[in-house]
Amino acid sequence: MSIEAGREKRPAAVPDTGIAATTGPQLPDPGEASLRATDLTLSFGQRSILTGVNVEIRRGAVTALIGPTGSGKTTLLRTFNRMNDKVAGYRHSGDVLLDGQSIWHPGVELMALRRKVGMLFQRPNPFPMSIMDNVVAGVKAHRMAGRSELKSIARDRLSEVGLWDAVSERLKDSPFRLSGGQQQLLCLARALAVGPEVLLLDEPTSSLDPIATESIESLIRALVPAITVVIVTHNLAQARRVADRTIFLNDGRLVEHGETSQMFEDPAEEETARYVSGRFG
Repeated sequence: MSIEAGREKRPAAVPDTGIAATTGPQLPDPGEASLRATDLTLSFGQRSILTGVNVEIRRGAVTALIGPTGSGKTTLLRTFNRMNDKVAGYRHSGDVLLDGQSIWHPGVELMALRRKVGMLFQRPNPFPMSIMDNVVAGVKAHRMAGRSELKSIARDRLSEVGLWDAVSERLKDSPFRLSGGQQQLLCLARALAVGPEVLLLDEPTSSLDPIATESIESLIRALVPAITVVIVTHNLAQARRVADRTIFLNDGRLVEHGETSQMFEDPAEEETARYVSGRFG
């Protein structure tokens, strides 16, 4: 699957990453899995967060992770690009496959994995550097482009997220002078600049106003099918608006997963029906 499909071509990585690259203009197969969890159990110390998870994340679609607080949504999301690895007491068993290869395979370089599986956090986290340097930080770290190309990359990605007009004359300014919504768009531009195949979103609009939320949601829909998106959200209306597929987690289990319309309108499990209708608890 090409991450360039349907989008402007981005600079390709130069170094050998340890993760097989794919090329070509073909669109993603809608029945194909980008990520697959198999018998996945996630724990911190002696406490199991999720047990025996088996699920596929469909390539080129938006998948929402929903469930009550403490159900393991963020732990699962952060596992997909190994963000939990350095957390004290974190353990896993089972596996996660990215394009058929284990993300814990000894040949997988962590930095390369996180280029391929990017992440946007709950609160904006700009780096303490200029707006332009924020956008191209990953491009420079991965040596994906020469110095003369960086401004063009920054312009293209900022335009893609709708931020260019607001910051085109302020590229050397601090990002902390931007509004919260603009900072989150900047972080999204930074994540997109390295050409991820999968983008993980951890409640990306929870701290934003309705106008900024609408902007982020529109961008999420525009990213597919070129990029696979997985979003954690407590906002069930948001899940219905943006997600093609939904996964419901509760009490350390994957209860149900499927097409979003089916999950909300005719769920297979009574537990799901109670949660999506607000009768949960």
